[in-house]
Amino acid sequence: MSPESPKSLETKAKLLDGALRTLTEQGIAKTSARTVAAAAGVNQALVFYHFGTVDELLAAACRYGAERAVARYRERLAAVTSLSELLAVGRKVHEEERAGGHVALLGQLLAGAQTHATLGPATAAGLELWIAEIEHVLTRVLAATPFGEFADPAGLARAVAASFVGIELYEGVDAAGATSALDALEQLGVLVAALEDLGPVAQRAVRHHLRRTGRR
Repeated sequence: MSPESPKSLETKAKLLDGALRTLTEQGIAKTSARTVAAAAGVNQALVFYHFGTVDELLAAACRYGAERAVARYRERLAAVTSLSELLAVGRKVHEEERAGGHVALLGQLLAGAQTHATLGPATAAGLELWIAEIEHVLTRVLAATPFGEFADPAGLARAVAASFVGIELYEGVDAAGATSALDALEQLGVLVAALEDLGPVAQRAVRHHLRRTGRR
């Protein structure tokens, strides 16, 4: 298969950006070949030429958007040195993504996944990119804590991602409640930080307690 021309790649990028913008601004119910093409500034027929169907375009846009979002924060996540810092960065990311309209976009993708068969796997794949980044951080920072040998970074990464997704959706109906939930996560981070700052004797006692608890 011959490589795509620069013009073709440019048109596809316009359509992907147009799809994301349409989902964010008009919602899944009003997202069509016509509205996406209008947002992209291209002929409607190009939607079908490059992607086959509107659903396939939306699935590709979901992956495209997630890849760009994760890339924006990869360097910041790589600099995290503690669990409490990860939660603080997560809150900052949430605020930036909300301001950029990306939280609303996620809500539309999750809603659309109920009726558009291709959107479910694509949305899950996009979330997996976030989960993988969070897992890398957790694996690294937990290794130096009393919890390192007991924690499941993969499971915790999914729990953290699910918590933030839930808070993002909850925020649309109860902004104060969502803020309270984010505050609680930060308080959890403070508690963990206090344990991380324990001296070696106290950390050994924590590990001993966790091992004994784990054997029950």
